[in-house]
Amino acid sequence: MLNYRIENYFKISFVLLFFLGASTFAQKRIQKPTKMPISAKAGIYIDVNVAPYPATNYTPAQLVTDVLVGTGGGCVVPNISNVSVTPNTAASIDNRAWGYFNKSTSNFPFQEGIVLSTGYARKAGNTSQASMGDNNGGVADADLSAAIGVTNITNASILEFDFVPTSAQMKFNYIFASHEYEGDYPCPPTQFDDAFALLLKPNTPGATYTNLAVLPGGAGLVSVPNILPSSFACGPLNAQYFGSLLPNATNYNGRTVPLTAEATVIPGQSYHIKMVIADARDTIYDSAVFLEAGSFNIGVTIVDSAGNPLPEVLNMCDNTPQILKALVAATPGMTFQWYKDDVAIPNATNVNYTATSPGVYTVKINIPGQNCPAEAKITIIGGTSPVAQDATLKICTTPSLSTFNLNSTKPSISTTTGAVFRFYVNLADAQAQNNNYIPEASLASYNGTNGQVLHVVVSNGGFCSKLVTLTLNKEETPVATLTASRLKICVGESVTLTAGGGVTYQWNDTAASTPIRTLSPTQTTTYTVYAIGAQGCKSLQPATVVVEVVPAITSNLSGGFICESDRMTLNAGAGPNYTYSWSNGATTQTIVAASAGIYYVDISNGVCTKRYTTEVKQALIPEIVNVDYNQSGTLVITATNLASGVLEYSVDNGLTWQGSNVFNNIPNNTIVSIRVRVKTTTCVGFLEYFTFVMQNVITPNGDNVNDMIDFRGVSEYKQFQATISDRYGRVVYKAEKTRPYWDGYFQGKKLPTASYWYQVTFEDPASKKLVVKTGWILLKNFE
Repeated sequence: MLNYRIENYFKISFVLLFFLGASTFAQKRIQKPTKMPISAKAGIYIDVNVAPYPATNYTPAQLVTDVLVGTGGGCVVPNISNVSVTPNTAASIDNRAWGYFNKSTSNFPFQEGIVLSTGYARKAGNTSQASMGDNNGGVADADLSAAIGVTNITNASILEFDFVPTSAQMKFNYIFASHEYEGDYPCPPTQFDDAFALLLKPNTPGATYTNLAVLPGGAGLVSVPNILPSSFACGPLNAQYFGSLLPNATNYNGRTVPLTAEATVIPGQSYHIKMVIADARDTIYDSAVFLEAGSFNIGVTIVDSAGNPLPEVLNMCDNTPQILKALVAATPGMTFQWYKDDVAIPNATNVNYTATSPGVYTVKINIPGQNCPAEAKITIIGGTSPVAQDATLKICTTPSLSTFNLNSTKPSISTTTGAVFRFYVNLADAQAQNNNYIPEASLASYNGTNGQVLHVVVSNGGFCSKLVTLTLNKEETPVATLTASRLKICVGESVTLTAGGGVTYQWNDTAASTPIRTLSPTQTTTYTVYAIGAQGCKSLQPATVVVEVVPAITSNLSGGFICESDRMTLNAGAGPNYTYSWSNGATTQTIVAASAGIYYVDISNGVCTKRYTTEVKQALIPEIVNVDYNQSGTLVITATNLASGVLEYSVDNGLTWQGSNVFNNIPNNTIVSIRVRVKTTTCVGFLEYFTFVMQNVITPNGDNVNDMIDFRGVSEYKQFQATISDRYGRVVYKAEKTRPYWDGYFQGKKLPTASYWYQVTFEDPASKKLVVKTGWILLKNFE
């Protein structure tokens, strides 16, 4: 039996399940056998109204007070009265619509409680039933029809009673189950519904019922059409509230998850509760509601900080602080006192108390006007949790290794001596700490999958445990491959290495991890590489390739310029194993180029081939376009270079040549034989040039030194003219072909010593420009 528990607040979130359907279809619907697996045995069903449970023979009043509520709830017996059931069938009648159930060895969520059915309660469990469409003797119920708007109901089963709460809330837990979860019955247009409601009203004149069988958050009535998994054509709909199709420990095709009915009430006020379930539109398929034993709380209870009720016995690991709160309606003058092991805790006089150690904790509440205090009690048992942390286990599979050794991860998960490990595949099983863990014998060779997460419960052998995860990483050990674009190369050439078999790679000569490398080794080199998988698995053996390096092909092939009728020898150069293929078809080391053009030769050494290209250009005869000369003896030659070849210069008629166009120490008033050529060719331009420099002083005394000014070097130039004038502008000399010099005479007479002015004009033979030289001359005549 569950003890009666006094609780402060009760919220009722009750589920109303009903199916809407067409009455014409209901007349045609045929009862089908319950779909249970062939392997079903009696042990997987709940027990209903069978021995050896004493509660099987309880009256409805006993079931409510001793099962649904429980006894011994504080200072007084729970205030329950006027319990009745409809149809009013005696507990001794086997075919009755109500009764007691016990989960026995099944997996039903509730251990025990009360069942209310539209058919015979006993058919809810015990063994597989071929049909569930019995007439329980019930009739229609107007309150049910008014609450949910469903008419044509029959076989109504009703459990109702009065109660007086001592806190501001009441609540209890239940599960709805129905045979209507079948085929397309929940879906339009052939929608069927059995009707269920939880009706609450205060026992005051004119009070009306409130239906508490609704889904949280305004999701609507709790009904088969409103709670559907995705397996139905009109689903999913509020699927989070659906529990299970067959097998589900009952004979009903489907059931909900455990639901909570709760409502706010006034302490001391009398209330009437009416639980009604009925067939609607047909009587072929039954439905039922299961009420959890001990879950109907109408007095003081102890809850956690979030308002969730705490069990009578609470485990505390590692002295983790636990907030205890007395859930009770506030009343003026109400006082609290908390006790530990029946000893009052100093200053613990608030509605809350934080427990930090094991013990039996009691809260006593004195309410003005009551003879004894209301109280609630909770027992906290202490324990120590093991050290535990998440871990990862990786294996690199080979033909001889493909499974995980889960035992090897235990030291990395926990270092606590004597820790007990349980490895679960499903989180729900791990949280429940049931027996669906991986057997110990399978831990050493567990056939897991890559990325699989196992849930590991590490306990101290008692109730203290920690839940951590073990992530399995599984990868096939890669096999490395390595290819080279060429196995032999010449120095200076490159080779591309391509590794395969992995995601990244480990090379012997670099920290790079890429698969493709382009290299230019200078000597024969061996390259090795390991393949690395996505999860770090390394190939057992490296792949290897040897790249042989032979000497590089070299050549000094060069072209140049040639004039017409010139010849030029092109030499490709010699080397080990060299063979030649010229652009003109020749295969010799050298060829003779007789014309301008592009020439190339492919040289091969048996491993690689390299092409060398040169150009033989047509040289043009340079034209001397300017000569600059000064009296200090520096002569600068400017010539055209239309072929862009390298020019060479000579001022001794081609005896010696130089690359510079500047010559020094060239005598004044001397004929210079200038030559300019394109280097290595016979293309030569020439010019006879007179280094004319006008003397500033003449002394015509017959000693052959500065006796005259001689114009013969330039007198043959085009546009030559030369005149000398005295200080008064009188022309005293004008050059003539018969007299291209001036000796200080004018009209056969010596001119007096004085300064005279000259002007010499001629066309420069190089630049073709007119040259005009002017200045003064000092004439010294000796008498």
